[in-house]
Amino acid sequence: MMTTACTNNEDASNQLLSFDDYPVYEGTDLGLTFEGKYTNFKIWAPSADLVRIQFYEEALGGEPTQIHVLKAEDQGIWSYTTRKSLQGLYYTFQVRIKDTWLAEVPDPYAKAVGTNGKRAMVVDLATTNPEGWENDQRPPLAQATDIIIYELHVRDISTHPSSGIQNKGKFLGLTESGTQNPNGEATGLDHFKELGVTHIHLLPSFDYRSIDETKLEENKFNWGYDPENYNVPEGSYATDPADGAVRIREFKQMVQTFHDNGMRVILDVVYNHTGATETSNFNQLVPGYYYRQDAMGGFSNASACGNETASERAMMRKFIMESVVYWATEYHLDGFRFDLMGIHDIETMNAVAAALRKVDSTIFVYGEGWLAGDSPLPEANRAIKAKTQQLDGVAAFSDDIRDAIKGHVFTHDAKGFASGQPGLQESIKFGIVASTQHPQVNYDSINYSNAPWAKHPTQTITYTSCHDNHTLYDRLQISCPEASEAERLAMHRLAGTIVLTSQGVAFLHAGVELARTKNGVENSFESPDSINQIDWNWKTKHQPLFNYFKGLIALRKNHPAFRLPTTELVQQHLQFLPTSNDNLVAYTLSGNANGDSWSDILVLLNGNTTDQAVAIPAGPWTIAVDGQQIDEAGLGTIDADQLTVNASSALVLFKK
Repeated sequence: MMTTACTNNEDASNQLLSFDDYPVYEGTDLGLTFEGKYTNFKIWAPSADLVRIQFYEEALGGEPTQIHVLKAEDQGIWSYTTRKSLQGLYYTFQVRIKDTWLAEVPDPYAKAVGTNGKRAMVVDLATTNPEGWENDQRPPLAQATDIIIYELHVRDISTHPSSGIQNKGKFLGLTESGTQNPNGEATGLDHFKELGVTHIHLLPSFDYRSIDETKLEENKFNWGYDPENYNVPEGSYATDPADGAVRIREFKQMVQTFHDNGMRVILDVVYNHTGATETSNFNQLVPGYYYRQDAMGGFSNASACGNETASERAMMRKFIMESVVYWATEYHLDGFRFDLMGIHDIETMNAVAAALRKVDSTIFVYGEGWLAGDSPLPEANRAIKAKTQQLDGVAAFSDDIRDAIKGHVFTHDAKGFASGQPGLQESIKFGIVASTQHPQVNYDSINYSNAPWAKHPTQTITYTSCHDNHTLYDRLQISCPEASEAERLAMHRLAGTIVLTSQGVAFLHAGVELARTKNGVENSFESPDSINQIDWNWKTKHQPLFNYFKGLIALRKNHPAFRLPTTELVQQHLQFLPTSNDNLVAYTLSGNANGDSWSDILVLLNGNTTDQAVAIPAGPWTIAVDGQQIDEAGLGTIDADQLTVNASSALVLFKK
């Protein structure tokens, strides 16, 4: 199908061109820039025959105080330059196509906006830097498999009364130290630090549509997967959404605080679709261009949100690349999680990763290797999980290990390995080797994949729960109603053990270490705080579980054998052992793998709901994990040719 639109040449206004024929701007100064005493505004709108900029005193309402027509330039560019001081003013762009004026919008490159993101704002970014920002440093990171991700929503951490946090639902709430629950246990920032995670993954925290920033007292909630302005922090998380400088400064304060406390920051980005479709900023400036079209010429919808962006088009690819580089440089972000990454094309994702490596080689990029619906983008070009080996420095989530652990995600009563379902051991083994090639994995018996899809363990996100779908605790309640609370908590610990001892990049959903519940709500994207928030009293109630996860994280960080960076090292050091039951998995990590202080490590995973005897290599072995406790100094020794693993439990043993 040939998609068409009109040119910006008034003499040829009836001529139709393919979007592929639109001029491509090579510069890097789109949006607002400052040059000496000059303030420059530049947008790309090749199909327009006239463009104007309108300035306002207020973020919302009122009449424009200035209106200026932009100058047409080459490559579809329109510009306006002035020496007047415009600091603090709000502005919009408006294009005319075939004598019809479209809506006023900020340009896609806007870096500051006012209330609800309806108008951009003139802000000198240098004035938004918190004290000491120029000395802010990313915490050290040697390799991607050292990463332990903790995925959270800004509001969830602080809104419950038990958080002890003052700036509830705000970026600043994540900067507060010394906060405690009613029993004196650390919450918020200090909790993350105590737990030991390395990376904080923020659910979308750019400016999104669904929250009315004029009515913040209503405490409306949304995950934020409905983008409005990509290059601006979300206003509802700021103490003043009207002043564009405030949200920028407070986001930077948050990043700086995490860095000062040894944690990196990842932003969940949603370039695959926009919250609005016809009325979006993109579509009001260059109608149709930024989106894919279906066979009828309408908006295609692989996002299941009304539209999908066309990353393969030059100016959309350029926008995505420049946007992530902007966040990485202006906000010092350390990683990006791409929502529905399968909607994007492989070339774009590789270009994004390459651009970020030029900023800092340790910036981590990963995403969902799937779509929510079909797309006109050819499957061969999609950045889906099966194509991960064609991606350079980009990782994908492993739904293979996720569902092997707890059961098929959309079959709520389905059990997984950790909850007693037999027949999943090969899928568990596939997850343990992080989706890579291993001679002892039977690829004909994997739940979703029939071949290794990761080139190296660095390309696999190992997880069992995230913001989507049920929390792990809720899922085990739904799928195992016959089990006691103690039995389900044992399954919970087993699931966490699999994630944190497997190869790849470990990923945890905030609160999994506290047996987080959403009262059975599967997808809480617009549920109230009462469903989504972390009740910090859970830390008291489930202190043993918290200590177990904390111990697992320390074990992983202290022992590089669990963090092998290459497929060759996994093949060399990791060997699966034969087991008598198909719901048992046993393996060794031998030869001081990856420089580990332990010469040999033995991991035994029992997904059965009964105790199981397992044949083991000759000892003596020291027990480090017994399914309930973790002590790297040892919980006892064993020198026998077999041992018993408790029901729904794991054992980790070692030799020095």
